[in-house]
Amino acid sequence: MAGSVNKVILIGNLGSDPEVRYLESGSAVAKFNIATTETYTNKNGERVDNTEWHRIELWEGLAKVAEKYLKKGNQVYIEGRIRTDTWTDKEGQQRTGVTIRANSMTLLGGPSGGGPTGGSSGGDYNQSGYQQSGNAPRGNAPRPSDPIPPSMAAGNDDDDLPF
Repeated sequence: MAGSVNKVILIGNLGSDPEVRYLESGSAVAKFNIATTETYTNKNGERVDNTEWHRIELWEGLAKVAEKYLKKGNQVYIEGRIRTDTWTDKEGQQRTGVTIRANSMTLLGGPSGGGPTGGSSGGDYNQSGYQQSGNAPRGNAPRPSDPIPPSMAAGNDDDDLPF
């Protein structure tokens, strides 16, 4: 088999407002977490919600769109790739983290963060931040029911990354 594929598609809700930073070069970087929830019935007949948190990273135009339009609770469709980063923290410990580097984003729902019935239908944005036409999947992703893990909470900068 020639080649390989590294593609991720997520629909979830923001756990906090995006954190946007500008590097000395002027490049914009946005980071935030989204929650995806799987609901199923266990063998005892009880409904179980399993929430997964995903670190999302946007660059340049997409980061600027996130800064302008995304807020905690908004539903968003993300396409990107998995990226594993390794770094040394402040205490000299080797750390590893998984991030989804997005190359496409669709805002689902209106400005209030509701689903498609909660307002306008949002917009599709490519990596440059330009709005594009076409239909991204629409639907009602479950709201996150679990709190953001402390290691992923906004403002937790113990990772010593350069941005």
